[in-house]
Amino acid sequence: MKDIILKTQQVNKYFYEPQPFHVLKSIDLEVYRGEFLSLVGKSGCGKSTLMYVLSTMDTDFQGQLEINGDQLAGKKQNYLAKFRNEHIGFVFQFHFLLPEFTALQNVMLPALKLGKYSKKEVEKRAYEKLDMLGIKEHAGKLSSKLSGGQQQRVAIARALINDPVLIMGDEPTGNLDSQNSDNVFSIFKSLTRDFGQTIIAVTHDEEFASNTDRIIEMSDGEIIN
Repeated sequence: MKDIILKTQQVNKYFYEPQPFHVLKSIDLEVYRGEFLSLVGKSGCGKSTLMYVLSTMDTDFQGQLEINGDQLAGKKQNYLAKFRNEHIGFVFQFHFLLPEFTALQNVMLPALKLGKYSKKEVEKRAYEKLDMLGIKEHAGKLSSKLSGGQQQRVAIARALINDPVLIMGDEPTGNLDSQNSDNVFSIFKSLTRDFGQTIIAVTHDEEFASNTDRIIEMSDGEIIN
């Protein structure tokens, strides 16, 4: 029996400005440990809104959200911020690296904030993640001096530094050429296959989605597939 890593029950969300709008409608979803899942649908279908709810960054919803056995609906922002840092890694279309920091320093940041390990141990772990992603030799370079593909690898290493139970990707290949998109996809596939990492990615890239373990398709705020 597979472990359920994320579960929602009857998640509903409304926008009230400029007029009331039912944006997420009775979302029931189960995601299993080690699963690589893509979230697809036309612009405005609610997939990005759902991603923000699943990642605990949007708490203004009705229903239940459970991640790694922890019930998160109704929890305070401080609790959720700590939970996110420890249990969820994020990879965005734009990598949001600090340009004045080296690749290594960028990867270390979430772990230093978590405060679970000494600075020396955090540095060691950061080197290991960069090595795993094939860019250890660029650890000392300013992130602003790296190519787009290298920067996205640094962003993935940063997402992995606290050994999260979930990685959330928001158009993770949306800003990359086809070769680097393929590289990022291969990295994600390897993380799920070899390390049991669970990944949920919002994407418009049909080829990317078709090669994931499962496609969740949304339309008008509902899961239709």
